[in-house]
Amino acid sequence: MNKPTDASLLAAIADAPERALAQWQKEYGQQIGTDRAVFNRSGLPIKPLYTARDSSQDPTDGTGLPGQAPYTRGIYATMHRGRTWTQRQLTGLGTPAEYNERLLGVLAQGATAVSLIPCNSVFRGFDADESHIELLGTCGTVVNTADHMDRALKGVDLAATSCALNDPSPFTLLAFMLAAAKRRGTDWRQVSGTSNQSDYISHYVANHMFFRIALPGARRILGDHIAFCNEFVPKWNPMSVVGQHMQQAGANPAEAVAFTLSTAIQNAQDCIARGMDPDQFLPRFTFFFDISVSFFEEVAKFRAARRIWARVTKEVLGAKDPRSWRFKFHAQTSGVDLTRQQPLNNIARVTVQAMAGIFGGLQSLHTDAYDEALSCPSEFGARIAVATQNILREEAHLTDVIDPLGGSHYVEALTDQMQAEIERLMAIIEKAGGMYQAVESGLVQRMIGESAHKFQAQLDAGEQTVVGVNAYQLDEDRSARPVNARPDRAAMQAHVDSVRAFKAGRSAVDVQRALDQLARACGDACDNIFGRVVEAAEAGVTHGEICATLRRELGFGHVQALV
Repeated sequence: MNKPTDASLLAAIADAPERALAQWQKEYGQQIGTDRAVFNRSGLPIKPLYTARDSSQDPTDGTGLPGQAPYTRGIYATMHRGRTWTQRQLTGLGTPAEYNERLLGVLAQGATAVSLIPCNSVFRGFDADESHIELLGTCGTVVNTADHMDRALKGVDLAATSCALNDPSPFTLLAFMLAAAKRRGTDWRQVSGTSNQSDYISHYVANHMFFRIALPGARRILGDHIAFCNEFVPKWNPMSVVGQHMQQAGANPAEAVAFTLSTAIQNAQDCIARGMDPDQFLPRFTFFFDISVSFFEEVAKFRAARRIWARVTKEVLGAKDPRSWRFKFHAQTSGVDLTRQQPLNNIARVTVQAMAGIFGGLQSLHTDAYDEALSCPSEFGARIAVATQNILREEAHLTDVIDPLGGSHYVEALTDQMQAEIERLMAIIEKAGGMYQAVESGLVQRMIGESAHKFQAQLDAGEQTVVGVNAYQLDEDRSARPVNARPDRAAMQAHVDSVRAFKAGRSAVDVQRALDQLARACGDACDNIFGRVVEAAEAGVTHGEICATLRRELGFGHVQALV
């Protein structure tokens, strides 16, 4: 019998994977019977097995290394092994004093940064004395003045603690915080954090309550806000491009990234049109995303988004500084996936979501409390949410390895698939004239509505399982569900009375002068509207007064219904 030649041996070895794959396919077909089609939430088909032929794992083929473009494996060389994510816990309830008490408790439990969510009255642009007392403080903190912000952040070092302010245009919360910082002698150049709701486009599309000022006016104010912060508050991130609202409104994960990146491109191009250098403002662009319970899809979503943003910032926006190419993002576990039925199951959902965000390479994380589907989170629920992050970081050792899912045939192939789908959707937006025009025409809203309808139909048909809702249902004692206490009525009434007293005790001359200057800035493209908002805050002007003036000058943020 002839010995095989070296060439024939090498050929046999090379052919072995192909023969093995063919054998697996044969056995799979025999054993599976009638196979089922599997799709993720973005509608991408999911194969039963992934091999090296499905993915590109060579660093030269697009995966790269952590801290190196195109940043598929992370924007920093050390990622979570060197510095873990910032641990934020969305906090807000009642009066500023009540918020401060809860905030200090959350920080003591391990949170490392501040996240302030205001009352819905603030989101809608009104002061406490203009709103129904029954609604005040039920889902956020009533902050109407610089004094309120100073009280809410009592005991917090503004030069050392990153603060996320859920602060839509015209960004009065940041103005109040800057006024408080000046009182304390804190240099604005040391203040760090994010205007976490600065994305007026996402508000117009999916969060109408936040939309206080007409679309063109909101566009102008955002540009002024970015320019002001870049000059006077250089450690602040004035642009948080929000994908969370769109995904929670019904966009699938690929759509949420596509619309968010298209929004970022629109805002960056608006800044460039003002004469700003992309390498000046892009390093302070951040992103804010929802994390659904679709684990691998979310991991791939974030990996693909980093890769696309690195390309766009260089090739489309002309950025040359690697800091401008980095896709920095905060993520929040998705409240949409939480259920009122069997609410303790939400702890498991939040854990899965948090792990997806961590493996996806986030820079900061908020974990929802299990009872958020029922009410504003209770202190008990918030403590479990904070502990979830502590357990994942400390006990589960999720920070030991950078991009631990990198190299997985499935994850790499899915990242490629998600990138292709995201770029296909971005091309639709670009063809429509960019994100501003696509939103103005209603295109984006229609796409989100179609996806939301499709997902609901899948739930109704049982094609998507939600434990406790359309499967594994139980007869529950609903009276045993946790219910968060409402704000103390007397304390809130005292807070409203203090707002009225504050307004009566101010210098009417200083207030009117500040409001007049704010109004004039709206008609002067050379003036900075946000700079005037800051001056108004320092003069004692309230949130509601600032919003009312800007609505009068720039138009109210009505969102037209789409037929």
